[in-house]
Amino acid sequence: MIRLAEDWNDFEVLATGDGYKLERWGEVKLLRPDPQAIWGAQRDLFAEPGLDAVYRRSERGGGAWEYRRPLPESWEIGYKELRFKVKPMGFKHTGLFPEQAVNWERTAALVRAAGRPVKVLNLFAYTGGATVALAKAGAEVVHVDAAKGMVERAGENARLSGIANGIRYIVDDCKKFVLRELRRGNRYDAVVMDPPSYGRGPGGEMWKIETELYPFVKLCFGLLSERPLFFLINSYTTGLQPAVLSNLLTLCRGGRKGRVEAYEVGLPTRENIPLPCGAGGIFIHE
Repeated sequence: MIRLAEDWNDFEVLATGDGYKLERWGEVKLLRPDPQAIWGAQRDLFAEPGLDAVYRRSERGGGAWEYRRPLPESWEIGYKELRFKVKPMGFKHTGLFPEQAVNWERTAALVRAAGRPVKVLNLFAYTGGATVALAKAGAEVVHVDAAKGMVERAGENARLSGIANGIRYIVDDCKKFVLRELRRGNRYDAVVMDPPSYGRGPGGEMWKIETELYPFVKLCFGLLSERPLFFLINSYTTGLQPAVLSNLLTLCRGGRKGRVEAYEVGLPTRENIPLPCGAGGIFIHE
């Protein structure tokens, strides 16, 4: 099952194929590589009228943006009542993953329906899409990421969305932070995580998802309160199927009652075909 983020107005996928996706971010058109778009493009994406920038991969690894006209350093786009700053960044990114609106909607609805104060831990939290959505829904959020610049951007996105308080920002290695929270006896009603395939913490700590994710998820389940709401994992790692996330959540939840759901996350396109964008899994306590 694939769940599509279909309620965007300021963002859309215009066309796909030949390893690329053509997108509109507000009034800006970007062409970026996408490893999932292995089918043939139905037209020449590089000849798109008004195309503003292309991210070209290098044979030596990495890549760079090729600008066809000057762009502002950054600009804003909105999703319903949420506002985000985006800009062309290294490694083809813009600072936002629009398909995550699927998970924002689901988890925000759970927070609103709880009818009580909810404390959420967002790990590998990047520029704070989930943080902003959950805080806007009324949750108290602890936002943890190892990159100081991304945490600062999360604060900007929160302010753009009219959120003045309710978020605590932490620049730290996620595993080290979780271990400290366990020792302190701090607990959370929900955990959200978006772990990378590979990564390094601020102290050079190595992360490899194939070996680190299972013990880390098990560790994080220990942070849940006596009345938890949910535990969400999102992953962009190629080959990590939804069933893998379902198994992790099922095995790590212990004796907690509830249900586990796993699914693909994706985006609709003007071509009327879905663009797969990773996998999600959620444990909902009952």
